[in-house]
Amino acid sequence: MTQQPSEQLEIIKRGCGELLLEEELAQRLALDRPLRVKAGFDPTAPDLHLGHTVLLNKMRRFQDLGHHALFLIGDFTGMIGDPSGKNVTRPPLSREQVVENARSYTSQVFRILKSEQTEVVFNSTWMDNLNAADLIKLAGTHTVARMLERDDFGKRYQNNKSIGIHEFLYPLIQGYDSVALKADIELGGTDQKFNLLMGRELQKHFGQLPQCVLTMPLLEGLDGINKMSKSANNYIGIAETAVEMFGKLMSLSDELMWRYIDLLSFEPINIIHQWRQEVKHGRNPRDIKVIFAQEIVARFHSIRDAEIALADFEARFTRGSIPDDMPEKMLHSEREDLPISQLLKQAGLTSSTTEAFRMIEQGGVKLNGEKISDKALRFRRGETAIIQVGKRRFAKVTLS
Repeated sequence: MTQQPSEQLEIIKRGCGELLLEEELAQRLALDRPLRVKAGFDPTAPDLHLGHTVLLNKMRRFQDLGHHALFLIGDFTGMIGDPSGKNVTRPPLSREQVVENARSYTSQVFRILKSEQTEVVFNSTWMDNLNAADLIKLAGTHTVARMLERDDFGKRYQNNKSIGIHEFLYPLIQGYDSVALKADIELGGTDQKFNLLMGRELQKHFGQLPQCVLTMPLLEGLDGINKMSKSANNYIGIAETAVEMFGKLMSLSDELMWRYIDLLSFEPINIIHQWRQEVKHGRNPRDIKVIFAQEIVARFHSIRDAEIALADFEARFTRGSIPDDMPEKMLHSEREDLPISQLLKQAGLTSSTTEAFRMIEQGGVKLNGEKISDKALRFRRGETAIIQVGKRRFAKVTLS
């Protein structure tokens, strides 16, 4: 390793939620051998998004320090459905859905990780070889009381909401993955702490040195409320076009922008601090947003693509046409979507749905800079967009 353990620790700890146990990790780093760094992803949707990259970027930092990445695709656990943070049982995916999504993951992950230092593994490799007796033995390592210590299980039990017996298997299998892979450290979101610690306990049970655990904060989606996810339609996919990615990043609220910068930017901490001070003293936060959006687009596409995306954005929103004091509207809907006419009325951009229809017919309504003509267009929950009606009415609208 080219850097001392203490120097590696400082790099590893940047932006993390929690590191358990730091002294154990320091001891392993002192062994001067590549650590086996595990992170698991259930292929519940076909695309990786920026929320995933918070974890993947940390794994890449480990690779930069000379360590070995174990990119685990939970093709077996994906058919159970991760109950973490859920107040209802997740619908399991079919084997066909999981396989197709897993194929998409493996084609995208090397936009971030180094292929020569990455081992892509599927937990069906060892789980398919366990028989019913093996699963019963695995289930026998923990009690129901221990499982109910998990916050989401405990809340569901207290609220008389059903918990499937198969859901108790999820943390056990995730923990057993660490046994099968002999992981030195496992990375996960802050909502995964229980599952990550399960890996430590099962490694001890099977006579292995227990893994260290590093949690990373969860990235909110474009709505600024819910965790970024495909199902909430509030995500930015890493396979999206440069123009789409740039536009979505520019739609972030000024407050949410800092959260994204803190979790996703590779700029030095002192530079980010300097940006905050400049905005505090009058610099337009849109300037910082442009710099950040170009950084992210260049990372997943190219510097040239980032420049083209900026030019496209400015062509659609000509410089100075968007007011600096543009209002932000948070609308709520009990349904999955809302007709564009009702959205315009509720956002205060038109006085009625009749006016909304008329403005659309006249070509006076733009969504993210593009004129819309479909009066039947529906705005989906979780979406955020800059909407312009006429020449002077603007609003950044989020439907939650």
